[in-house]
This record gives sequence, C-alpha cells and structure tokens, in this order.
Amino acid sequence: MATGLITDPLYSQHQTGEDHPETPQRLVAIHNHLLRTGLLADLTIAPQTPRPDLAGVITAIHTPAYYNRLKSRVPTAGLAYLDADTPISPDSVRAAERAVSGVMTAIDGVMTGRWNNAFCALRPPGHHALADRAMGFCLLNNVAIGARYLQTQYHLSRVLIVDWDVHHGNGTQALFYNDPTVFYFSTHQYPFYPGTGAASERGAGAGDGTTLNCPLQAGAGDRAVLQSFESALMPVMAEFRPEFILISAGFDAHRDDPLAELSVTEEGFARMTEVAQSLADTYCSGRVVSCLEGGYHLGALARSVESHLHGLLAA
Repeated sequence: MATGLITDPLYSQHQTGEDHPETPQRLVAIHNHLLRTGLLADLTIAPQTPRPDLAGVITAIHTPAYYNRLKSRVPTAGLAYLDADTPISPDSVRAAERAVSGVMTAIDGVMTGRWNNAFCALRPPGHHALADRAMGFCLLNNVAIGARYLQTQYHLSRVLIVDWDVHHGNGTQALFYNDPTVFYFSTHQYPFYPGTGAASERGAGAGDGTTLNCPLQAGAGDRAVLQSFESALMPVMAEFRPEFILISAGFDAHRDDPLAELSVTEEGFARMTEVAQSLADTYCSGRVVSCLEGGYHLGALARSVESHLHGLLAA
C-alpha cells in the first residue's frame, strides 16, 4: 500500500500568460522539490488511460451547455479570457479534462485498494468553477466531479470535501448547497475573494447543515486553522460519518503567498493533513484523495506539498 501521485505533462500545456500567478511553473516547482528531497521515490506515479465516459462524468456536475461553450471558446493561438482572471489557451480544455481524468484515476486507485490515498498535482484548479461558468482560474470543478463520480461509480452515500485553500470554494459550495450527501467544509480568509463563505452559509433545504464554513481574519495562522478543524469539523463528522474524503488542497494560505494574508506554515498544512487522514481512518478505511488548488509562492508551495505528502505517506 502506498500514496499515489497523479500528474500529467498535459497539465503544463494550460498556458495563462506571462504575468498570471496560476502558471505551469507551479507544477515544475513541486516536481523538482520532490525529486531533490527524495520524496518522489516514495510515491507511486500513476499513468492515465483514456476515459470514454469523461463527458458524462463532467456533465453530472456542469451543464452540457457550459461544457460545450467552454470547448467552443478555445482559441487556435494565444489566449482567450472566460473572465478577467481566467484565461485559456489552445490546450486548456484538454488539460482540464485530463485533470478530471486524473481525479477519477486517483479515486479508482484508492477504492480498489491500490493505494491508501492519493495526491493529484493537477491544473487548472477547480473549486471556483460553477455549474454553468468558469471563475477564478478554474474551468472544471475537479473535487465536485470527483464527489459525484464516487457516488455514481462506487455507490457511496456520504462524501466529505475538506477545502483549506485561502479562497472560499464558492463553486463547490454552490454545487452541493442543497445536497445532504456531500458535506462541504472550508477554512478561508474572510472577507476576501470571492465574497462567499460566511459562517451563516450552512446549506439549504435537504442540505441544511452539510455546509460548514470557518472564516478566518487576515493574519490568522496555524493555531486558528487547526482549531477550526478540531472544534468545528471533527465533532460533526461523528454524525455525518463520511465514506470518502476529498481535499481541495490549496496552499495559498501560506504566510509567504502573495495573493492572500493568512499565516499558515508548512507545519500547519501537515497538521491539517493529519486531522483529515485521522477522520478518514476513523470513518472510511483511510480513503483520501487530495487535489491541488491554489498556492502561488513557488518555494512555499513546494515545501507545503512536501509536508502534505509526508502526512499522507504516514497513513
């Protein structure tokens, strides 16, 4: 048993422009750091295979009209902008589709017992993507698609999504706001982009109570984040009892990140990983798949991913 690492050269073909923070160099920095530290040798790198069911999996979350519109916007050269923050290049949609495929590969590997858990070093990120539009660097909502794939392919009844990106995952929250089968938990800077994520946002209808936001003020660090995990998330899981945990693993809450103002350290990310993994060990046979979201200081990103992977490997 091991920790799977999902990555693919196509992820780096999603070009965003010279000055955009969500750059292919993010994955280069992670890979080079893991190689330099020797950690890469401890991971099982998984090849990806073609997915004939990919369109159906994507449109279980995103509207067919949006998916078709997204493909129609792909430029033949240069960049096109889906919004002010979200450029796409000729290979961007293919990269986003391959990211979804990567999440499915990770889930398959964990569900079939090939790995204890898995980390998807993918891009473009996903947690801002809504059912019918791209947003905030995100084209397709990787973790949301993964959650629905777990339910349709493996017939799971309860999935927990843990999101520790510094920006609230408004897309993921909106997609499951009325759904009692997917529990969405988020720590994030607030008030901040994208403007959602207040503590009062707790779900609606049948999903009332299965959204849990723990907004943090600028400057909050490891202690505040971990208190949210330990005092807010852990107690309610005794009732929800997840069968699988997906992590939106953004590392832009790091104290060195240029896009935000939280003060989390590598040790903080390691501890969050330990809490998530302990919940998985308690309720769902250790089953965790983690997907890269933000993180824009290349050194801090690489070191934080290393800490996160050490936590997964220790499971």
